[in-house]
Amino acid sequence: LNKPEWYLTQVLMWIGNHAKFLDDKIQPILDKVGSSLNAGLEFSRALVMLILEKLAADIPCLLYDDTLFCHLVDEVLLFEKELYSVHGYLSSFPSCMHILSEESCFQRWLTVEKKFALQKMDSMLSSEAAWISQYKDITDVDEMKVPDCAETFMTLLLVITDRYKNLPTASRKLQFLGLQKELVDDFRIRLTQVMKEETRASLGFRYCAILNAVNYIATVLADWADNV
Repeated sequence: LNKPEWYLTQVLMWIGNHAKFLDDKIQPILDKVGSSLNAGLEFSRALVMLILEKLAADIPCLLYDDTLFCHLVDEVLLFEKELYSVHGYLSSFPSCMHILSEESCFQRWLTVEKKFALQKMDSMLSSEAAWISQYKDITDVDEMKVPDCAETFMTLLLVITDRYKNLPTASRKLQFLGLQKELVDDFRIRLTQVMKEETRASLGFRYCAILNAVNYIATVLADWADNV
């Protein structure tokens, strides 16, 4: 259960290793009889169906172990990425995202994603470098004077989007968007709490850093507004 990468990687190897044989030997036979099937894609589809069976059997066994479950999701997302980008798998075919979209699994994924995101926010705001810009010494790069915590937070949101963008239904994607909105509001509350501690020094370093953070986040969210 703790090594899903073993069978996921094995399947990717099988698909890659058989590609030339399927294209050179099997595809001409299909073409000759007038079939519209693609030998390589059908081979991939059959192997992915085996993975879906394996996932359906394994997931109930690790649903409440955060470490194992997170590892499984991470490995499945990496598998899916390579399957589509390297091997040309079709989005109309069955995929692992359908398994991750099933209710009990999906709700667990959302819960765990939120838990780890909040932990990340705790660590980024408690860091000594939280209010310092990574690029403070490079003027042409750092016009917005973005503190490290704000940049790390927006990267966190971007990573979450990247993880859920290939979910098969809009309703599931919207649930992840709801999580991101919760995180933005949580971050806003945290900034407000820090700001209240700094009101006596409204021209102080940290107070200005908070304003820069808010400006940066608002600007980036506006840039993302066109991303359906």
